Amino acid sequence: MYFLSGWPKRLLCPLGTPAEAPFHVQSDPQRTFFAVLAPVRLSIWYSRPSVLIVTYKEPEKSSSQFGSYKQAEWRPDSTMIAVSTAYGYILFFHITSPRGDKYLYEPVYPKGSPQMKGTPHFKEEQCAPALNLEMRKILDLQAPIMSLQSVLEDLLVATSDGLLHLIHWEGMTNGRKAINLCTVPFSVDLQSSRGSFLGFADVHIRDMEYCATLDGFAVVFNDGKIGFITPVSSRFTAEQLHGVWPQDVVDGTCVAVNNKYRLMAFGCASGSVQVYTIDNTTGAMLLSHKLELTAKQYPDIWNKTGAVKLVRWSPDNSVVMVTWESGGLSLWSVFGAQLICTLGGDFAYRSDGTKKDPLKINSMSWGAEGYHLWVVSGFGAHNTGIESDSKSVVKQPGLLLFQFIKSVLTVNPCMSNQEQVLLQGEDRLYLNCGEASQMQSARGSSARSERKAGGGRSPFADSGLESPGLSSLLGHRHWHVVQISNTYLESNWPIRFSAIDKLGQNIAVVGKFGFAHYSLLTKKWKLFGNITQEQNMIVTGGLAWWNDFIVLACYNISDRQEELRVYLRTSNLDNAFAHVTRAQAETLLLSVFRDVVVVFRADCSICLYSIERKSDGPSTTAGIQVLQEVSMSRYIPHPFLVVSVTLTSVSTENGITLKMPQQARDAESIMLNLAGQLIMMQRDRSGPQIREKDSNPSQRKLLPFCPPVVLAQSVENVWTTCRANKQKRHLLEALWLSCGGAGMKVWLPLFPRDHRKPHSFLSQRIMLPFHINIYPLAVLFEDALVLGAVNDTLLYDSLYTRSGAREQLEVLFPYCVVERTSQIYLHHILRQLLVRNLGEQALLLAQSCAALPYFPHVLELMLHEVLEEEATSREPIPDPLLPTVAKFITEFPLFLQTVVHCARKTEYALWNYLFAAVGNPKDLFEECLMAQDLDTAASYLIILQNMEVPAVSRQHATLLFSTALEQGKWDLCRHMMRFLKAIGSGESETPPSTPTAQEPSSSGGFEFFRNRSISLSQSAENVPASKFSLQKTLSMPSGPSGKRWSKDSDCAENMYIDMMLWRHARRLLEEVRLKDLGCFAAQLGFELISWLCKERTRAARVDNFVLALKRLHKDFLWPLPIIPASSLSSPFKNGKYRTVGEQLLKSQSADPFLSLETDTGVSHVQRSQSWLGDIGPTPPEIDPASSHGPQMQDAFLSPLSNKGDECSIGSATDLTESSSVVDGDWTMVDENFSTLSLTQSELEHISMELASKGPHKSQVQLRYLLHIFMEAGCLDWCVVIGLILRESSVINQIVLLIQSSEVDGEMLQNIKTGLHAVARWASTDCPGYKPFLNIIKPQVQKLSELTEEQVQPEAFQPVTVGKTPEHTGPRAEESRGSSGHGSVPQGEVGGGSLVSREEEDATRAQEEESFQDGTYDCSVS
Repeated sequence: MYFLSGWPKRLLCPLGTPAEAPFHVQSDPQRTFFAVLAPVRLSIWYSRPSVLIVTYKEPEKSSSQFGSYKQAEWRPDSTMIAVSTAYGYILFFHITSPRGDKYLYEPVYPKGSPQMKGTPHFKEEQCAPALNLEMRKILDLQAPIMSLQSVLEDLLVATSDGLLHLIHWEGMTNGRKAINLCTVPFSVDLQSSRGSFLGFADVHIRDMEYCATLDGFAVVFNDGKIGFITPVSSRFTAEQLHGVWPQDVVDGTCVAVNNKYRLMAFGCASGSVQVYTIDNTTGAMLLSHKLELTAKQYPDIWNKTGAVKLVRWSPDNSVVMVTWESGGLSLWSVFGAQLICTLGGDFAYRSDGTKKDPLKINSMSWGAEGYHLWVVSGFGAHNTGIESDSKSVVKQPGLLLFQFIKSVLTVNPCMSNQEQVLLQGEDRLYLNCGEASQMQSARGSSARSERKAGGGRSPFADSGLESPGLSSLLGHRHWHVVQISNTYLESNWPIRFSAIDKLGQNIAVVGKFGFAHYSLLTKKWKLFGNITQEQNMIVTGGLAWWNDFIVLACYNISDRQEELRVYLRTSNLDNAFAHVTRAQAETLLLSVFRDVVVVFRADCSICLYSIERKSDGPSTTAGIQVLQEVSMSRYIPHPFLVVSVTLTSVSTENGITLKMPQQARDAESIMLNLAGQLIMMQRDRSGPQIREKDSNPSQRKLLPFCPPVVLAQSVENVWTTCRANKQKRHLLEALWLSCGGAGMKVWLPLFPRDHRKPHSFLSQRIMLPFHINIYPLAVLFEDALVLGAVNDTLLYDSLYTRSGAREQLEVLFPYCVVERTSQIYLHHILRQLLVRNLGEQALLLAQSCAALPYFPHVLELMLHEVLEEEATSREPIPDPLLPTVAKFITEFPLFLQTVVHCARKTEYALWNYLFAAVGNPKDLFEECLMAQDLDTAASYLIILQNMEVPAVSRQHATLLFSTALEQGKWDLCRHMMRFLKAIGSGESETPPSTPTAQEPSSSGGFEFFRNRSISLSQSAENVPASKFSLQKTLSMPSGPSGKRWSKDSDCAENMYIDMMLWRHARRLLEEVRLKDLGCFAAQLGFELISWLCKERTRAARVDNFVLALKRLHKDFLWPLPIIPASSLSSPFKNGKYRTVGEQLLKSQSADPFLSLETDTGVSHVQRSQSWLGDIGPTPPEIDPASSHGPQMQDAFLSPLSNKGDECSIGSATDLTESSSVVDGDWTMVDENFSTLSLTQSELEHISMELASKGPHKSQVQLRYLLHIFMEAGCLDWCVVIGLILRESSVINQIVLLIQSSEVDGEMLQNIKTGLHAVARWASTDCPGYKPFLNIIKPQVQKLSELTEEQVQPEAFQPVTVGKTPEHTGPRAEESRGSSGHGSVPQGEVGGGSLVSREEEDATRAQEEESFQDGTYDCSVS
């Protein structure tokens, strides 16, 4: 409600001797002047500006007679001050203003400024008046005075001899004799026939305060007892007084009363404040609540605060300030919600962690409207140490002003049907809605469209009752601050009320006189044009917006008349444009509901007016008519006690039971907050009902109201909405209450399911309490959120390092800011419904909110809170809620996710309790797999790993790994590989025997492959050099993979993972999923080349060339070639620039070998050895991005177009840096052929060529794969890719390779038959391929010759090629066994590799069998 703002200000007191330091401050009833007492001085201060006006100093002679000053009290009309002294005297001072227009301070304006000097009230508003103080009367009471209290026209004085004196303000006792407390009877309540007397001699009143609405005194006696003394009749004599007291309080220290809520706050020596109220029926004192610090929030100070020193209620009675003997301030709402406490956090500790001394407070008093707290600080005796020089100002007690910002709800409760948070400071407003421009766009938010769809039939769907969207209300953490117009503030400070319209785009403020309003769209204030009109009206009952109109109740000073006025926002601010209705009595509260204005008046009556828009010619006004008057004087003891009044559509009948929908809408009831009691009055439907069609609606008689019903106690604020939405009826038809320290309550409607007839025994509404961590300032009904604000602090003490500055205010206090907060409350309500066995209602409510973005969080919070409470409780719980909550959550698709998130946020010790309720984690894991929710399944794995034996978690991890591989979830795959290795290393106690010869691990070769960059622009001379480095590099994989061999125990685990990766790669190849294979290899660091070398004659064979070709076209989005119409005269046919084209392709090719082949001179044997050995030249640079594979290729560099250079692609895997080959080709074509004259057909041909190429990304990927297959020697795949790229150079190169090296005859045969099959397919289905097939005819021819040749020598060989495993790895480079040196003779190595290969095949077969046994029972198709 109230929030501290900024640093406190220090007022400059005239420096005198310590004897003249102030110790007491007391404001006058209007809070314009403040009396400040020092031992021998009385000073009067003005509030705005905060300046000292006059000081009276007691002469030494009289001072020794009277003693020092103690307390001061103002006369209600601010003309006199009574000051009590130490020796039992009361001094009466008169305050007079000097003759003539004399001011102490006047504002000075520059010439030509718009401030008009001729305005009425101008002088007294802006100038500090000059006053005189003179002592008129001295009264001697002959006993020390304990307490002074102004009561109506009298002064009540309590003295230490146990007497109560009633003194007239003129300084006479009027012949009344003092009342002796011993003669006042005290009892527990007023019904006791006779009370006991205070039967001891030295009893006297220590502190007392008069409560007008209870008509009596709250008193604290010197022995710590507390009580309430009330006059039984109007006469104030001892016989007519009667006291009540609670039996259990014996440590009272001070008291303060709250007139609006009829509360008495008694400070106690224990440090807590006990707040009592009076029972209406018995008259006994009832404990309402306590204000005390908890050990949980303030562990180091909660019981060390000392006694309560002062308690002060704010002017609007909505908050109370408490301070203790040992220092510190704390602020609480009426019913005990703590808002601020300076004993913790940045208030109590410096930024270096050392503790500060809490601020000791001698006296405090609230300023006007509660914007300031005037504090006389006493910095205890410990400060009068070394630095007692005059410079350290702070050491002396001084006057501090704490500044506050408060919520509009404290003074203008009609704002509670809004969804905005509006705070008002003394010169600015804080809004939580975003910029008006954002809000225009946010208007079409989801909540709104849903409302239109669901509540389409609602008659209010289109009448401007929409609220701003969620995004604009929660947009960002900062406030939208609006500075109040200075012109208005100067003559109308302080701001008393403010209001914002439904859409949060217009604000109105009310000061001392008149009002002003502001538009967030135009960012302009609108003030009265005629200042006399402004100064002639005093707004009394608050103000509210109705569409574009401002509705307010005011007092017209010149006509001495109460009025209700309506001003249009868009017209000029002038009474000529206002609609004025006269009212009978002063209006205290005003509120607008739909098209009805509800007014509560000083004669305790409620009046309902209808308001409607009228357009008379050019001007638009609003018309107001009286609908109904309801007298409440029977129920309301004092009109000031009514905190708020609103009309709502909430009733005990919930729509369904009513006959007609019209009635449901008109089921208006009046909600009245009477001193914290929420009272509801519904329409009385028991009488004869009038059918709507029988009467003219304007003359329809409204139904009378039933007698009131009390709904709740201790209510601070009430929120309802008049919007309707079929989907979220629970939330929109509910009533929200804020109950201070008791949290919030919601009065929720209960709907029968499927519109069945409700059971007669089922109540139709239920009141559910719940706690939230913030102070609620607004409720977002559909979004199930509470909005609030909270004080935050910033320390600046590190900026002041000088020793002298340690006592600066900026060091002593942190800087206070107000932060916006919000909180979800749905889980509290669902839980309360489940506790009460209303699961069906909870389900309906939850389903209506399931679309909210934070709904998963709601379920998680509910599960988490119940789990924490029940699993950690010391006693066994008779009826645990967790199983019910678990069952409830299973109704939602987010069940699996909710459970695992909750488990991972709670400690391991509670898991067993959780899973006992929600089910076995193994079953939940399998459900995730069935639902294809792999990320959630991965979270369950972590839980399984902690709860089950390693074998189980490995089995589940394997299952998840294979599913993730299937679906291409690479991140997850990487995590799973790590996870499986971790399980392996943690599981094996004894390291297994070192395997003799093993394939290196899955990432080993690839790491190695990744560390080199294959440069396509390499020159021929580089190659031999790299040949010699092969032996060294191969013997042991370097880099991260090398480390893996250091731990023997990992080998089995790595082997196991490799098996799975190999099997997956084999499947991808068999299904011709080359694109997936590329992604798989790049993402998981799979060493594709070495694996392809092994699988060259098995999985890596192309069985059906045509199918492979079609599949690649589809996967890489590569268009099938088509023959253009002009192809008969194609320039490519007659070879005009075929050679040039090929030349270009050769020089620009992205393949690493073409450049070699064009400038040959290198023996092809070396080349073949290098691909068989899975090795190429290894330039040192390595690119970290290279491992991320084809998923990340966005940033292509533009091609180099120098003819001399060749376009180089950085590295085979580093596709992100590859140059744009397509662009490269065609820029070159442009350069080379700019001289040629291109005919129409040739241009067409070029454009056809371009059109027949696929996306650039695919081209880069295909060339990469081509490179990989070349290195691995899978020539049949190279042929397929060459065909799809339609580059004869690729085919050419393959033929050259075959010629230069011994290639497996079976592969040759396969390529030959494949090409024939493609040719057949091209002739029948895809003629677009024919031109290219014609181009490569000579190569195909050469190929068939080679196949013929190879058959001859084969006959002489003892073993047939391709049948034996030996030929799969005949070279030393390929074996990559565990041999540490390159010098091992070739035969030996070959033999070794043969053995390991066979072993491997056997183990693989076993592995696969075991997998088929155990793992496929719960896998998913």
